[in-house]
Amino acid sequence: MYKNPYGSVALVTGASSGIGYETAHALAKLGFTVYGGSRRGGEDAAYGGGNITMLKMDVTDGASVKKAVDDILEKEGRIDILINCAGNGIAGAVEDCSGEEALKQMDVNYAGALRCIGAVLPSMREKRNGLIVNIGSVGGIFSIPFQTLYSSSKYAVEALTEGLRIELKPWGVKASLVEPGDVKTGFTSARAYAEGCKASAYGARCAQAIKQMERDEQNGKAPGVVVKEILKTIRSKNPPVRRTVGGMYKVLVFLKRLLPARLVEALLDTMYPGSKVK
Repeated sequence: MYKNPYGSVALVTGASSGIGYETAHALAKLGFTVYGGSRRGGEDAAYGGGNITMLKMDVTDGASVKKAVDDILEKEGRIDILINCAGNGIAGAVEDCSGEEALKQMDVNYAGALRCIGAVLPSMREKRNGLIVNIGSVGGIFSIPFQTLYSSSKYAVEALTEGLRIELKPWGVKASLVEPGDVKTGFTSARAYAEGCKASAYGARCAQAIKQMERDEQNGKAPGVVVKEILKTIRSKNPPVRRTVGGMYKVLVFLKRLLPARLVEALLDTMYPGSKVK
């Protein structure tokens, strides 16, 4: 068993693909009893196996989340670790994004994590121990042009985790962020686009910026590098507020604290070209 201060029962959301899939399988190999949440649940049995039990769990549906958590508690009597990996991305210029699309983005990436946290916390507080790991993003530190809805949702996860850590101190329950940069997963092919992108004044600029994002993602690190940071967090009695994944991204996050905001803006404009495209 992988030594950790919390226990052996873990719930991983978004466990049918990407970081969630790799995390669930890594934990199972280390001897954890793992429950993987996905919208298809038992139909995703191929993603389970060993110590992984796949459960139907749609993070946008509070009743679905509660049922999955209740089922685990009934069988195991506890949930020691929650890892919120479920998420998606909606691309498009801010002007082209509707309020409904913004709410949809927030519903998965922010409110989805919030629902899962709310469902597991009563039992964690009762046993006065537990760990919540929220998968944030470097995009929650730097607002990425033409993927601003996604960045907004990840900024919100940052704030959620920071406040949660303070609120949970009396019960000994911990919360921490893991912030990946570009990772090669199915996120790229699953990226959705705002309806307004179909006839947009930002069309060429948006297309060029997204093309750069896709290139960076497909040339990015394997999900395993993120899993390593998650495992470091699980092993820590006092996990840090955040772990940024990747040396380059750690440098960028550090520089943001030092550089003037206008210089950071110019850097992002260089990284995601399109400002001079008409």
